[in-house]
Amino acid sequence: MVLFPHLDERQRRLLMAAEARAFGHGGIRLVARAAGVREGTVSLGVTELDSGEAPLGRARRVGGGRKRVVDLNPGLRPALLALVEPDVRGDPMSPLRWTTKSTRHLAAELTRQGHRISADTVADVLREEGFSLQGNAKVVEGRQHPDRDGQFRYINDQAKDCIEAGDPVISVDTKKKEVVGPLKNGGREWRPSGDPERVSTHDFPDKELGKAVPYGIYDLAANTGWVSVGTDHDTAAFAVESIRRWWKAHGRDDYPQARRLLITADAGGSNGYRTRAWKAELAALALETGLNITVCHFPPGTSKWNRIEHRLFSHITMNWRGRPLTSHEVIVNSIAATTTRTGLTVRAELDTNAYETGVRIADRQMDALPLARHDWHGDWNYTLRPEEHCRDGVPPVPPQNQAGPGRAWLAHPALTGMPHDQWDRLIAELEAARALQREEDLQRRRGGDRQKIPAAGLYTGRRPGLTLADRLLATLLYQRHRLPQVAIAPLFAVVPQTLNRAISQTRRLLDEVGHTIEPTATRLTTLDDLIDLAAELGVTSTPQIKTAS
Repeated sequence: MVLFPHLDERQRRLLMAAEARAFGHGGIRLVARAAGVREGTVSLGVTELDSGEAPLGRARRVGGGRKRVVDLNPGLRPALLALVEPDVRGDPMSPLRWTTKSTRHLAAELTRQGHRISADTVADVLREEGFSLQGNAKVVEGRQHPDRDGQFRYINDQAKDCIEAGDPVISVDTKKKEVVGPLKNGGREWRPSGDPERVSTHDFPDKELGKAVPYGIYDLAANTGWVSVGTDHDTAAFAVESIRRWWKAHGRDDYPQARRLLITADAGGSNGYRTRAWKAELAALALETGLNITVCHFPPGTSKWNRIEHRLFSHITMNWRGRPLTSHEVIVNSIAATTTRTGLTVRAELDTNAYETGVRIADRQMDALPLARHDWHGDWNYTLRPEEHCRDGVPPVPPQNQAGPGRAWLAHPALTGMPHDQWDRLIAELEAARALQREEDLQRRRGGDRQKIPAAGLYTGRRPGLTLADRLLATLLYQRHRLPQVAIAPLFAVVPQTLNRAISQTRRLLDEVGHTIEPTATRLTTLDDLIDLAAELGVTSTPQIKTAS
């Protein structure tokens, strides 16, 4: 009887039958009394032993026990399928239309409908019907362009021709922007048990640490990557500057005989086919390098086919998984340490330059670019030639103490309220304060002193943004003449958001140098009011400006 707790019902019955047989006549009654069971139970076990049946492999015979709930309730299975069938997702009357269809929720809803069932039984029935837990499959691309496949073939042919000729082919894109700081990063890495990396409970951006904007260049033939980690905005100027840095550091050494450069890029973003500044910056790069730069864009909605996504960016993400990106140095080093078994090597560099947003390229500048559109989809495929006259399309950068083209009349003493010598002194003070402020900001972002001295006086081909004189003039128009920013923005060829940021920065600089702008008695509301005031004060202005207003 010591074995009884370790045996099931049938095994106990057969054990008692074997003992009864051993006792002979009267053994059934003797064993039944000793075990505390009915004599009929022992007798049934003896009958089973005498039948000579093979072991069942289970406690009960087939069909034994109570009936399944789905057999007793024929309406249960259809009711369950009605809740989980994909077709009911669009049915606004479905009880679980907007909640997760867990087995617990399904069981509760079926019970409410009068079909009493447990969550485990729901799972069993769903498996019988061919259901399983499924995630989302990213396969829907949305509206597909009719020439989608044709553009893929065109890009492939262009890349083959360039590689066979020994010319570089690069895939470019901006990786997801990263917030710098002790914040949670997806994934896991090996650490001592019970000692996870401590990070902040919230993912709010840190104004001091800023953000990181990784822009990547992947060389298809060499299987190498280059990533410029920016600290400012993801603009066309930043994108082309990243390509320029790659060419100077690797490209011109790896391809000394190159005469052209093929770039494959997405259809949108800083390197989009509709972005005028992207083409203007590439024109300056073509002139600087002497290369014919051909760009082939992937059709809209197909950016995942860009090689850089699965040849470079995915490996960078896996390399820093589970590691908080606490500084720009950590980000740069993590990117540079990325390798693969197929031989991928990556170099990374921090770009602390500031890039203006809202830069506009006028029609005359676009017309002056040496841009040749291809016969097949000229909007997606085009070549920029290294021709000298593209400087006419991209004017040189003016000095910081001078206003931009066509804006010198705004610096007249009658409008600024300052004589020329006072204006020059104020600009000098602001320039010194701005340089100090910017260097402190960049040093904080870099986490240390500058390692390279920036080259001075070199033409970079970048379209000029707002000079320091422009910023001061815009601030004077806003505070002295109380002209709205919406009216001022067209004068400086920027959007109001960019102008607002420039005015805010200039006002802080003015506070630092102790200069106060006193408003005039006359309030201006439109650009025409400014033109009329300038005429009254004897300030000459060009007719184009009045027309543009």
